[in-house]
Amino acid sequence: MTDTFSLPPEAAAPHLPVAARALERLRTVPALAPRYAGLPGAVSTLDELAALPPLAKDDLNVALAHLEPRSETGATWLFQSGGSTGAPKVGYAPTGFYMAGVHAHWQPLDRDDTFVNAWGAGRMWGAHFLAAALADLAGCRVIALGSVTREEYGDWLGLLADQQATAIGGTPSVLRLWFAHARAAGLKLPALRKVLWLGEAWQPQLADDLAAVAPQARRWGMFGSTETWVVGTNTPDCPADTFHPLPEQLVHVGPDGLLDFTTLNPDMLNPVLRYRTGDAGELTACPCGRPGRAMRVLGRRDSVVQVRGLGLHVDELVARAEREPGVSRAQVVITENGGRATGVDVLLLTDPGTAVDTDRLRAELFSATFTLSTAFQHDPEDFRVRAVGELVGNDRTGKTAGFVVRTADEEAS
Repeated sequence: MTDTFSLPPEAAAPHLPVAARALERLRTVPALAPRYAGLPGAVSTLDELAALPPLAKDDLNVALAHLEPRSETGATWLFQSGGSTGAPKVGYAPTGFYMAGVHAHWQPLDRDDTFVNAWGAGRMWGAHFLAAALADLAGCRVIALGSVTREEYGDWLGLLADQQATAIGGTPSVLRLWFAHARAAGLKLPALRKVLWLGEAWQPQLADDLAAVAPQARRWGMFGSTETWVVGTNTPDCPADTFHPLPEQLVHVGPDGLLDFTTLNPDMLNPVLRYRTGDAGELTACPCGRPGRAMRVLGRRDSVVQVRGLGLHVDELVARAEREPGVSRAQVVITENGGRATGVDVLLLTDPGTAVDTDRLRAELFSATFTLSTAFQHDPEDFRVRAVGELVGNDRTGKTAGFVVRTADEEAS
């Protein structure tokens, strides 16, 4: 079993008391205690850790609501824990957001940088402040932008060029908006050398826009969630889907390749013990040559949704739509009424000045996708493909998910 962990037994053993403490805390949560009944009280080996049941998002939210953890030093920040489309739930983090541990092993910024923090600020979203903590440790200059409306991009891009911004950070969906606007307007950011990203998978289309707008820029990625915080990082020498776990994070590959994460940081407020984010992956050697096991993320395993009793592979549908010439991003929106899917929309964000034959693409997707052709055979008009000016985003997080569920009332409004 130990070969399914990111650390060998001898390296993990001194830190497993942290996992044992998390188990003790979870056993005090009435709703979760039964799942740990009859299991050994200690967690002193990786095999004992692997025998524990994994935690899902709802489990951890229940635990946090009961425990209400507080930082030993500094403030305790309450942040939104619910992903891109869910209702906000309360999570916790200390001042600094654990970024001192990240900075000790990953230093994309230095004192000479002018860093543009383009993660959304406020509304209980932690990524903006997490990035600010990293910039503080680097000692660089910071331009804290947060959310920017469509009408403001031109002016702000001009300011970033004037200030010779050398680094920018945000979710890939937000970064694509920045660079697509710059490319469409013919604006250049010649001083930009670093693109930091967190919150979504890297989008290959970003590379095309970067080559036109900021040819010297290279990507620096973080992987994590608002429950685990930063699990691993990569550099321009690593593949975009491969991350090096931090020493304070233990990665495990479970059945069906599902990844789960256990904190080895004694200061972590969240009792992260075999926590599953929904991502699948594998442990591998990174082509960058850095020793130790790296984590390759293969994608989410929770992207299959039920539409009228049939499984719809959202990622496959989005990927096919994004292969269409002129489509920069795609999003699947399912409208429900009383728990039943009444319609499926594929929204297309198109490149400036391009036109997409949505009727042809709709016919192709409908005929090639068993779920759609079967579920909507009596009302095919309720499956639609539409070009839009913007996708459905989350104002709290600044993220634009590939999949959104909304009610019929929300659609009407």
